[in-house]
Order: sequence, then C-alpha cells, then structure tokens
Amino acid sequence: MKFIDGKGLTLGRLASFVAKEILKGTEVAVLNSDLVIITGNKKTIEREFQEKRSRFGHSQKGPKHPATSEKIVKRAIRGMLPNHREGRGKEAFKRVKCYVGIPKQFEGKKPIVLNKERKIKFSPVKEFTK
Repeated sequence: MKFIDGKGLTLGRLASFVAKEILKGTEVAVLNSDLVIITGNKKTIEREFQEKRSRFGHSQKGPKHPATSEKIVKRAIRGMLPNHREGRGKEAFKRVKCYVGIPKQFEGKKPIVLNKERKIKFSPVKEFTK
C-alpha cells in the first residue's frame, strides 16, 4: 500500500498519478485531502462548484456532486480512470482511499512525496466544501 500526502499538491496531477498507480494494482491512500490545491481564480472555481451542486437530474436522482474534501478528490481520481462503472476501472477504483488529515493507522509512516509546484493563484479544496 502506498501513502500520498496531498498537502500542497495540485488536484489534477495528484489524481492522474493515483489513477496510474491503482490501475497497476497498487492500493493507494491519499492523506490530507482537504489541503490539496486547485489552481486558478478562486471566484471562478467557487462559482463552478456552486453551479454543479445546484443542478441535478430528473426528479433529483442525480448526478450529485460531492460536498466534502475527500469525496472531491476521490471523484477527480475517478475521472482519470478508463471506465469506473465496469471492468478494470471499477476494480481499480476500489483500491483508493481518501482521508481528511492523517488517521492513526498511518501516523509514523513515511508518505510518497510528489513534486510540489507553486502556482500564483490557488485555493485548497477545503474552501469549497460545506
């Protein structure tokens, strides 16, 4: 099992790395998913999140968009998989876990460190949760 500390990582780059790893068959845990950053203008990102959450399908059946940090990160990872509803995409998606903060079971273990690129405009995921 691999552990990735999401603090300061860009959402899209993190999601693509995790998707590649779980498609290989490795179990991955993303820690500090509330501190993953989304690059861009904060007002634009916030408006897009609100638009997605306010609309839903016929008779409120869906699709519904997540409102918590770990679910936002997990949905971004799901978007990088080939087919999350069946086949190897569905099997791979079962191998990823996302956590807010660091659970006791992972304390003291060294996580994987990815490249941390600092962008000029960015916001952590936790700013867009309810």
